[in-house]
Amino acid sequence: MALAVPRKLVVLGDSGVYGWGDPEHGGWCERLRRHWMGLPQGPVLYNLGVRGDGLERVSARLPTEVGCRGELRRQRPQGILLAVGLNDSARVGRADGRPQLAPEAFLFDLQQLLRQASAIAPVLVLGLTPVDDAVMPLADVLWYQLDTVRHYEALLEEACLEADVPFLPLLESVLADPFWLQRLDADGVHLSSEGHAVVYEKVRQWPALLRWAQLETLGLAQPSR
Repeated sequence: MALAVPRKLVVLGDSGVYGWGDPEHGGWCERLRRHWMGLPQGPVLYNLGVRGDGLERVSARLPTEVGCRGELRRQRPQGILLAVGLNDSARVGRADGRPQLAPEAFLFDLQQLLRQASAIAPVLVLGLTPVDDAVMPLADVLWYQLDTVRHYEALLEEACLEADVPFLPLLESVLADPFWLQRLDADGVHLSSEGHAVVYEKVRQWPALLRWAQLETLGLAQPSR
């Protein structure tokens, strides 16, 4: 009897996808991968996060990264999850410097990326996580600012609504926790292990992702790990 071929999800993004800041469990994406491995017929997840990547680099990686993850001949992954934008929002050199990718260019490039990705497989998009303005700059050159991050997450949501792509906002729900600063690494940009755990729970229970994974009932019933 032939075994069922599991669904495959490619997760493209930056250091948040990679799991930086979570030496205990490898980040929210790795936690999700392990969770799905323990479920009957759980999807296969490919973590393709690269530290420092912004929208342009993710767009450049998309065709190759997705094209070689099929496992079987003539098969491609059945889903693409994008988690990008935080690095694009960072201002270079000083607090009032230019963003790494201007808002207008970010929105235009994102619209292009969503069209390109949606032609390959169903797409889902994550929102952005908070930053701590008080400890900037990062690496003495990049200024991440909460107001700017909020603007870029709004652009993500706008593009997703226009393209009819599922979007999971993160920023305001994380900020609603009075202890949200404890969810960040000391650098004020990356999530800590606690922060990755918070995002993991939100992603794990995201209805749109559960529907894609065909785990609507099972995914919510299983305890977190």
